[in-house]
Parts: sequence; structure tokens; C-alpha cells
Amino acid sequence: MTTKQKNLVGGVSILGVAGIICKVVGVLYRIPLAHLIGPEGMGVYHKVYPAYNLLLTISSAGLPVAISRMVAHYVTREDPRNARRIFSMAMRMLLVLGLLTTILMLVFSGQLAAWQGTQETKAGYMAIAPSLFFVCVMSAYRGFLQGQRNMVPTAVSQLIEQIGRVFIALPLAYLGMRRGGVALGAAGALAGSTTAEGAALLYMLLQHKKADQALDFIQQRDGEAPIANSVIAQRLIRVSIPITLGACIVPLAGFIDSIMLTQLMESAGMAAEDALVRYGSYAGPVLTLINVPTALAMAMSTNLVPDIASGLARGEKEYVAKEAGVGLRMAAVIGFPCSIGMSLLAQPILYLCYRGSYTAAQLDVAAELLRISSLTIVLFTMVQATSGILQGAGKQRIPMYTLVIGVAMKIALNYTLVRIPGVDIHGAPWASLLCYTASMIPNLYFVSNYTGYRFNVVDVVVKPLSCASVMGVCVYAIWTLGFGYPGQLNGFKLTAGILLCLVVGVLVYGFLALKTKAVDKNNLPAKIRRFIK
Repeated sequence: MTTKQKNLVGGVSILGVAGIICKVVGVLYRIPLAHLIGPEGMGVYHKVYPAYNLLLTISSAGLPVAISRMVAHYVTREDPRNARRIFSMAMRMLLVLGLLTTILMLVFSGQLAAWQGTQETKAGYMAIAPSLFFVCVMSAYRGFLQGQRNMVPTAVSQLIEQIGRVFIALPLAYLGMRRGGVALGAAGALAGSTTAEGAALLYMLLQHKKADQALDFIQQRDGEAPIANSVIAQRLIRVSIPITLGACIVPLAGFIDSIMLTQLMESAGMAAEDALVRYGSYAGPVLTLINVPTALAMAMSTNLVPDIASGLARGEKEYVAKEAGVGLRMAAVIGFPCSIGMSLLAQPILYLCYRGSYTAAQLDVAAELLRISSLTIVLFTMVQATSGILQGAGKQRIPMYTLVIGVAMKIALNYTLVRIPGVDIHGAPWASLLCYTASMIPNLYFVSNYTGYRFNVVDVVVKPLSCASVMGVCVYAIWTLGFGYPGQLNGFKLTAGILLCLVVGVLVYGFLALKTKAVDKNNLPAKIRRFIK
């Protein structure tokens, strides 16, 4: 494996491990939070995030990718001066966007709450609004560092965000519940998130100084003229707008869900409070757990952008095709076992994490949702990998168009299924499956078309799916024969059963993946290779 390939795998490992830790901490954080503010409070809490994520994506999704790609290009060409100029211009743009979106959320917090039909969310919108500014500024630093292939500061800042939420948000949620019920309880938790983002921003500010000094060791190449600020701004806008629009589509769908799902359930005759709790169960425990393994997909996409861009800057077509293949194989190797494993263990995991916060009936409904929703993990990992490859190749419009098609199908299927009595919230995960399938298929075609990679069904689908299926049979047999219905198990036996299934699943899948060469030993870190030997 070449040094460049090691950089890709190493970068994914760093961001992936940090991402999983953050997602696990996020799941664990929501357990005491659910105890503090209850199912209705969690419904209010999760109704704020779709609009927040949409504004955050509009302001900070495209520019960091553009920074990463352009900085990687100029660092590869030994032109640190223009790399710095790109960061400087992008920072000014993100400062303006961050300030603007913060003001918009503060001013329209009441209107957003009215659209969602949940006035309790107004205080939450006001509490989380300042974090839009913090994250926008921080994303400029992250893009600059990622363009230099330095993923560690991004990973550490993510950990600071999550740990800060635990130690700040929970006490504020407790105080909010005592003084104003679920509305202020949810707002307190969201204010804690804002404070944690501010702490992460201070850390990235310090790391940027070190990264800027590192450019001093790159000798400026002769003949490279400084790029005019107007030209830099035009390039940043040209690259970032399609990425931003594409990245906005999924948060927009989430925002539409936050308005649409509860109203559709109410139109079918469900009480407003019950509809809010069902929405909270889906948007809270279910989507939170699904987001744990997808952290690896996000890490992979982040690494693929500068990696593909650097390869194209060097004119190495074979390298670009090979890295595209490595990215897709990693997506499949991660996605298939996570989808199957989480689907099979949906009910035990939910009972372990949320028993005491939700009733048994609510947990059983959430388990049904998680069994279906888990299958989107493999689709999401493939969509993220293909999007990263296409963005690195300068074809950032394509993922935007394919996601538009997918989300349009999702909204149509939501409208059809969710308002059917007896189906209600269960229609939402099926709609998500359709959304990511419709996005993934054309993305794979265009990756093959623009990188020269020829899709290998055996390596990308057959091998990892076969290994994951055998793993699933083993996990299912262990749980069914040894444990049974989780509602009848005490905490110790429930925890032991899940851990046993996880250990057996990892060992079986790892052994089969290596034997079938679904996983290439050369792509593993050196310590793991030595352990296997």
C-alpha cells in the first residue's frame, strides 16, 4: 500500500474512531436527558434540530469542502501562499454567513415553532441559534486543516463538542425542567450544545496557528502568482454552491418530516401528544442509534474529497480510480454488518438504553422502526462515499441532483404511508430506504464514468454481504436461543447478551472478511496486521 493510500485509511481511521466515540457519547447523553425531560420533552428537543441542521448546512456545508479541495490542490502544487489566501477569503465569507443565520433563527424562532405546530420549540431555537455562528467559523478551520490531510484537530474538536454537551447540557436541562417544564428543559439542553460548540471553536483557533506555521516548511514554487481575492471568491462559490445545495437536501427532508409527520398522524385521528411522542421516538432513539455507524461514512467522505482532488491535480488517473474503489469497498465493509447487526439487535439495544425513559409499548414501536431504519446504514455509507468521490472529482452537482430525486420520492411516500391508520410513523423508514436507494444507483454510475473505476459487484456487494449474512445468522441464534424478549431481562443479563452478540459478530465477520478478502490486510493498520499474524 502506498503512502498516499495509508493517508486515506489513516485519515478515515482517525475521524471514524472519533466519530463513533462522539456518536456513542451522544447516545449515552440522550439516556439521562430522556430521564430528565421525558418523551414529550425529547419530542420538543428533536423538533428543533431539523431547522437548525438546515440553516447550519446552508451556511457551512459547502465552503469547508471547497476549502479542503482547493487547499489540497495548492499544497500539492507547492503553493502555500495561495492556500493561505483561500482560507482567508473563505473565513470572511463564513463569518458573514454564520452571523446572518444566527440572526435569522433568533428573529424567526416564533414562526418556525408555529410552522411545526409546537410552540414549546421557540425557546429551544433561541438557545441554539448562537451555535450557528460558532460552527460556521470552526468549519473554516476544519476545511483548512483537512486540506493539509491533518484530521486530528477535527476529531478532537468533535470530542470536545460531545463531552461539553454531557457536562453542560444535562445540568441546564435539569434547571430548565424545574423552572419551566419541557419547553425550558429542552432549551437548557440546546443551550449546553451552544456552549460546547464555543469551546470547540477555541480549540480549533489554537490548532490553526500550528497548521499555518506548518506551511512555512513548504518552499514556495516559482512562477505561481497570487490569485486575486475576487477570483478566489468566485471559485469558492462555484465549488461550494452545488455541494451546499446537495447537502441541504437531507436536512430539508428532516425539517419537512418535523412538520409533516406529526400533522399526518394527527390527520389520521391520532392525538397530538401521542403523535409528538411517536415522532420523538423516531427522531430521537432510532435516528440517534443509526447515526453511530454512519460516523465512519462521514469520515470516509471527508477524506475522499482532498484525496481524489490531489490525485487529479497530479494527473494520476490510475490512482484516482484505485482510491475510488478503495472508498466504495470500505463503505460496503462498514455498511453491511452495521445494517444487519443493528436490525437484529434493535429491540435489546433500545431496552438497554431507554428502559425507564419510555414505556415498553413505546420501546417496541421504536424497535420496529429501528429494524427497518437500520437497513439505510449501508445505503447511506455508499451515498456518502460516492458523493465524496464526485465532489473531489469536481462533479459536485451530481450528488445534489440525485439527492433531490431521492428526497422527492421520500416526501411522496411519507405522504402516502404515514397518514394511513395503523401504518403512521412506520412509513417514515420505508421512505428513507427509497430515498437513499434512488440516490445511490446513479451516483455509482457517475463515479465509474468520471474516475475510470469499474464497479466490481463481487468485491463491493457479494463478499461483504455474504460475510455479514453469516454473522447475522450467528447473532440471531445466540440472542433467540439464549436470551429472548429483552423486556423480561434484568439489566445485567441484557448487557451481557448484547456484548456477547457484538463480540461474536465482530469475530465472525472479521474472520470471514479476511478469508474471503472482502477486507484487504494491506489496508489495515500495522498493529492489527501484526495481531492477525
